[in-house]
Amino acid sequence: MAATSSSEVIDWDEAMEQCGDDEEFLRELLADLRDETDQQVMKIEETIRNPSEAPFHRIMRASHVIKGAASNLMCAQLRHAAMELEQVASQANDVDPSMAQQLMGNVQARYMDLKRAVENYHSFLYSIGV
Repeated sequence: MAATSSSEVIDWDEAMEQCGDDEEFLRELLADLRDETDQQVMKIEETIRNPSEAPFHRIMRASHVIKGAASNLMCAQLRHAAMELEQVASQANDVDPSMAQQLMGNVQARYMDLKRAVENYHSFLYSIGV
């Protein structure tokens, strides 16, 4: 897998602008995003491992949380991966429950993309000391 550039992980200049050019504040928000993303990924992972009532809806909601937070901080790769997962979970949520098992494969594939984006985000944060 090719290395991901920091510009693919975050648009630093835009994120700084969102934070009024306050780097300390941005770093705090990035750490908060890491924590929130980790919580939501754990929810998604648990749902995939143990799907019970409305698993696609739960995955869709957790993905939506990540997408929104990542969008606010200009974290495009994370936002895109969460959006893709949210979309396939939404599509799976809208079909006949008898097809759920077939659609779980698509959801799992997008989940793996999200996990890679999260790993890249963690690596970026580590590289800047957050």
